[in-house]
Amino acid sequence: MIAESSNNPPDIWKGQSLHALCLLTLLLVLYYGWAYLGYPDPAYFWVAAFIPILHQVFVWVSWRRRLASSDSASALEFRIYLIIFFLLFASRFVSLFALGWMDGGSLHLSATSQFILIAILLFPGLYAAYSVARYFGMARAAGADHFDPRYRDMPFVKAGIFRFTNNGMYFYAFLLFWAVATGLNSSAALIVAAFSHAYIWVHFFATEKPDIKYLYS
Repeated sequence: MIAESSNNPPDIWKGQSLHALCLLTLLLVLYYGWAYLGYPDPAYFWVAAFIPILHQVFVWVSWRRRLASSDSASALEFRIYLIIFFLLFASRFVSLFALGWMDGGSLHLSATSQFILIAILLFPGLYAAYSVARYFGMARAAGADHFDPRYRDMPFVKAGIFRFTNNGMYFYAFLLFWAVATGLNSSAALIVAAFSHAYIWVHFFATEKPDIKYLYS
């Protein structure tokens, strides 16, 4: 059994200076990348970039609010959180696809190059997604341990993609965003996919890692 730490939970601002600094840096790089491409499809581009920010800010606030509460989360509260979480997560793919569709062909990949790159990206990405669903559980992947203490007693997963890395979701599952951009042959979608992948690691170090330190010993 994994005991809950006796330390105080991280307050809502713990790690968020790092979050803000890294986000501003990534947005600056993203803007210059967009400018280099000739400012393609501004509405689609910035919606696709904004949704990952909205998603991760929602998770940060929800997790820290829950850790600060002395009351147990109700089943309804957790269900509402999961609905919003997965709607935002799905919106990341939808908005990226829309951007890639509008900007299709700008990457100028040959059909052969596309096929090879998509295969390289899809295999680990889909295997990671399967491993999360099969061995880890979607609720747990969304942060169920912040809402239900029973999840904190579960052993760490060492099956599927997790045999090779402790963080298969962030290392490999996010390659699916790169696959969408490559499949649509879109340079604008590709740099948003790169932004999204880099930004999830900001979430890990700024928000998730301090929470893990508190939740598990």
